[in-house]
Amino acid sequence: MNELLLIVSIAGSRVALPAVAVESVVELEALIPVPRAPDHLAGLSALRSRVLTVIDCQRSLQLGTTDLNNGDLHEAAVVELDGHHYALTVDAVEDVVEALSEAAPIRAAMGEGWERVSKGMVETEEGPLLLVDIAAIIAGPVSEARAA
Repeated sequence: MNELLLIVSIAGSRVALPAVAVESVVELEALIPVPRAPDHLAGLSALRSRVLTVIDCQRSLQLGTTDLNNGDLHEAAVVELDGHHYALTVDAVEDVVEALSEAAPIRAAMGEGWERVSKGMVETEEGPLLLVDIAAIIAGPVSEARAA
C-alpha cells in the first residue's frame, strides 16, 4: 500500500484525506457569502485567480459551525472535483503519511455525519485513522441535498 494520506483535524478529530486529491493547503482569510446556498457551503474565496467554493467541513458533518468570518486565518485543503475547486476547512493540517493498509470497515457507531463520509479505517505510522470521502464532504448532509 503506497497511498499517501494528509492528516487533518476536523471538529477535533484526526482523520485522513487521500493526498493525491489535495492540490494544496491554504489559509483562507475573507469569504464572500452565497445567498440561498446550502448551510455547509461557507462562501467563496479566491486563490491565484481561481474561485474556490469553501465547504465548512464541521457543518457538512453536522457537528456545529466554524466561525469563518471572525477575521482569523483558517486552514483549508484545496481539492478539485468534477472540474470545480473547493476549499475544505479544517481545524489543523498535521502531516502526510503513508497508508499501511487498505481501508477496513468500521464496526462501531460514529455518528451520522462521520458514517456518511467514511471510507473506512486505515492503518498508518500515526495509528489508525478514518479515511474521509472528499465527495461526500462536499455534497453535505443528505437533508440538504434533498432540499437543493
